[in-house]
Amino acid sequence: MRLAAFTDYGLRVLMRLANAPDESFTTAEIAAQFSIPYNHLAKVVQDLVRGGYVTTRRGAGGGMRLARPAETITLGEVVRFLEQRYPVVECFRRDGGACVLTPQCRLKAHIAVACEKFLQSLEQTTVAECAYPGPPPPPARAAKSTKAAKAASRH
Repeated sequence: MRLAAFTDYGLRVLMRLANAPDESFTTAEIAAQFSIPYNHLAKVVQDLVRGGYVTTRRGAGGGMRLARPAETITLGEVVRFLEQRYPVVECFRRDGGACVLTPQCRLKAHIAVACEKFLQSLEQTTVAECAYPGPPPPPARAAKSTKAAKAASRH
């Protein structure tokens, strides 16, 4: 099963927030960290707020945080919420789609079962288990070596 980029980005946000639950992150910070267009990520964050996964606060010291403990949020529930607008196949659309196979299709039920099993398996994992610590800090040695090399080249 392929997830929409929208869902992928939502999971990334939650994974990053899960690693530092007492910190607030701005959309711009996370967009830069994951190389996601800011405007697209802002829409993802709005959906995460609407779903009750994230809270936001404006102004100085503002940003976003998890709305609930990461241990209580499963990947399955997040994927179900964020993927609801992206049907796996045409006949899963709310309007039923226009597939000519629909009257005699034997595939739809099998796909529905497979999707449900996929989501059930994701419900066995919490966001806390997938917490992302962010990029590693630059090594102190490399920074010192670079400074020493620059100083030596000037002489």
